[in-house]
Amino acid sequence: MSKERTLPAFTELHQLSSELNGSKIVFATDDWFAPAENLLKEEEPIFQPDVFTEFGKLMDGWETRRKRIPGHDWCIIKLGIPGVIHGVEVDTAFFTGNFAPRISIQAANLTEDLNLHERKGDMIGTAATTEVLTNVQKINFEAWKEILPMTHLGAGNPDTRHNYFAIRSNEVWTHVRLNMYPDGGIARFRIYGEVSGTVNDTNKIIDLMSLLHGGMCKGYSNAHYGHPKNLTRPQPSKSMADGWETARRLDRPAVLEADENGILKVTGNEWAVFKLGAIGNISHIQIDTAFFQGNFPDSVKIDGVLMTRPIHWNNANIEKLNWQTILSPKKLRGNQLHDYKDEIEEKGPFSHVRITIAPDGGISRVRIYGCKQEKH
Repeated sequence: MSKERTLPAFTELHQLSSELNGSKIVFATDDWFAPAENLLKEEEPIFQPDVFTEFGKLMDGWETRRKRIPGHDWCIIKLGIPGVIHGVEVDTAFFTGNFAPRISIQAANLTEDLNLHERKGDMIGTAATTEVLTNVQKINFEAWKEILPMTHLGAGNPDTRHNYFAIRSNEVWTHVRLNMYPDGGIARFRIYGEVSGTVNDTNKIIDLMSLLHGGMCKGYSNAHYGHPKNLTRPQPSKSMADGWETARRLDRPAVLEADENGILKVTGNEWAVFKLGAIGNISHIQIDTAFFQGNFPDSVKIDGVLMTRPIHWNNANIEKLNWQTILSPKKLRGNQLHDYKDEIEEKGPFSHVRITIAPDGGISRVRIYGCKQEKH
């Protein structure tokens, strides 16, 4: 029987390195067996034992050739959204005799793009050209902060593949350099942290819950198939995997009945709480069930609260908060965008919202539109 992994608390934060959040590889010394872009995928790595290319065994990760020249391999990642890094996972899945034995991580906050040669198409079987290397050598990496010193990794076996490292830094970063020593393979590189978005304009209507503005999930009841933090992504969802989906509740009635409004009568529900990017007044709400057709919730309810002091985010403390109804229970439909404006009951100001779905199921995105509260 496999032992269940205990994940570090920082894995609940936004995955700043995800390609789905706009991150991209802007440079890699070598992509011979597998390109560095694979590092940024959110889906779990897979292994195809019989798949080879003209360059060798195809791996689902970043794998460089066996180095036969001085130096070591490395790549630069531009974060899609600048943020504070609280932890990383270096996953060496399936790289058993070819994993990178050591890594280090550097970070920088750059105000301008690096203006390197654009990586186009599939980079497999390639290495950085002399022209690109010349441009890269102009970058002052001595000024980049080392946020993780040279550290050993475990092989890509089930019990050693997940390498977690807490990062002690409160600075905002835009770029990260991942160094592998001297060569080898890494399946996924996951950077977890908080988005540094700030809201200044009090007259502009924005999505207060968006991760672009610092929206963050602070607690939830169930995330069996998909984490509720996915709801805050600014771009439309890509699939059911890119949303919040719970398990089916075991306390749902054997025979379902509906009330006078067509909403099912159930005793249980699932919920998720979010900190808004700014204290704001709500004007309208969108709830998207895209891709959820046979597993969308029957109804949704949204409450808000204005927090005056921090709390320990557990179920008991969340329940004690003075929640006000923003949106009373509304019937949902599958694979559809629901827009609520006139239905908004309490407009705020609010600092946090609680989204409750009944009895269970999945939604892809929630937009909480409004304006930042003016300071008095």
